[in-house]
Amino acid sequence: MSEQTASASQDVVERGLSRVLRVFAKVEPGEAITASLLTLTVFLLLTGYYLLKTAREPLILLHGGAEVKQYAAAGQALILIVVVRAYSALARRVGRQRLIATVYLFFASNLVVFAALARANVVIGVPFFLWVGVFNMTAVSQFWSLAADIYTPEQGGRLFAILGIGSSVGAVAGARIAKSLAPLGPEWLMGVAAVLLVVCVALFAWVGAREGAAQSGPREAHHEEPMVHDGVARILARDKYLLLIAALTVLLNWVRSNGDYVLDRTLLQAVADAKAHGANSSTFVTTFKAEYFEWVNISGVLLQLFVVSRVMTRLGVRNALLVLPAVAFFEYGSYLVAPILSVFTIAKVGESSLEYSLQNTARQALFLVGSRVEKYIGKTVIDTVVVRAGDALTALVVLAGSRAAISTQAFAAFNLTLISAWIVAVFAIGRENRRRSGESDERIAAEPALS
Repeated sequence: MSEQTASASQDVVERGLSRVLRVFAKVEPGEAITASLLTLTVFLLLTGYYLLKTAREPLILLHGGAEVKQYAAAGQALILIVVVRAYSALARRVGRQRLIATVYLFFASNLVVFAALARANVVIGVPFFLWVGVFNMTAVSQFWSLAADIYTPEQGGRLFAILGIGSSVGAVAGARIAKSLAPLGPEWLMGVAAVLLVVCVALFAWVGAREGAAQSGPREAHHEEPMVHDGVARILARDKYLLLIAALTVLLNWVRSNGDYVLDRTLLQAVADAKAHGANSSTFVTTFKAEYFEWVNISGVLLQLFVVSRVMTRLGVRNALLVLPAVAFFEYGSYLVAPILSVFTIAKVGESSLEYSLQNTARQALFLVGSRVEKYIGKTVIDTVVVRAGDALTALVVLAGSRAAISTQAFAAFNLTLISAWIVAVFAIGRENRRRSGESDERIAAEPALS
């Protein structure tokens, strides 16, 4: 009788959540609770990330400048090669749930150490900046890998927009909380983020238990088995689809990283003017970044709530990927005419909010038609090493540009060329995704990658 009561209560909760979530996307019976748990998980993850993202800015900018920030970002690519190899080795030994829990708890323990060092006034600007980049790429990638593994391509096309709401709202919450905690010092931001990561591990376990109970087919029996796969380089090199996504990722992040450098250079010019009028440099930078992230994320939430699902439903994943490069082309063209911090900040808010909402949701959906090895190993390589390759390319451009003393506008003009190549990559991915969408069921059913 108690089991019947629990089942009835769960049905009531499921129906109630379904009605709420259907405002944003189509949710079928039985999907609402898992979707809500995953949305809460990514909300907490992004809240923690934005606490750390805000904490790192004064540590790196005021102890090195915009150039050192870009060089450090390039250094992350080398570190991530080691991280990916370690991750790949771990995936050979443990199942899905233990893999994710190990990654998240490792990062939480790291934050305890960084918080202690920050409280002791140890200079950690560059090491912490490197670590945050590794954490962001790896932890966020793991969340979306699990989501892509749980959902079918049809489910992901409907439900990823809802998960993206948790991501966008979490980013807003993180920026607002960071702004409130900024006077207490970076160690407080790190400590709160560490607690949130531990909560995420518990939620992942809950989702895993629910999905494990729901999945009874022979194809699902190996979800918690270790992953048997070829070397990391071979996974990427032999797959045209992954190579195209990698090319898109490099171009997207090269443009974004160049744009961040343009923003930082413009910001530091404003800092010099503000300092001449008695402003505190650290407070000026921290406040600007917190407000910038807040506006990016508020815009991202609105897009995620009311635009993403509709765009992806009407235009499809492939056409949705074209929206951001079109906006970015207009943005950097405008900077050539009006290189003003306030004007460029508004344009950058538009670009970044689209990237974190529509672009991110559409890009994650590309992996729904992949095999499990592609979703975990291949995706992790792309979301870590390949992403930072774009930052490394920016560092080379920054180094050459600094020595040549080229203007900030020249970096904006260079982005226009990259965006043109980005658009070409989107069309190529669209053709391959269309082909794969027709064969995805057969590919996954026949997949021999796990034993």
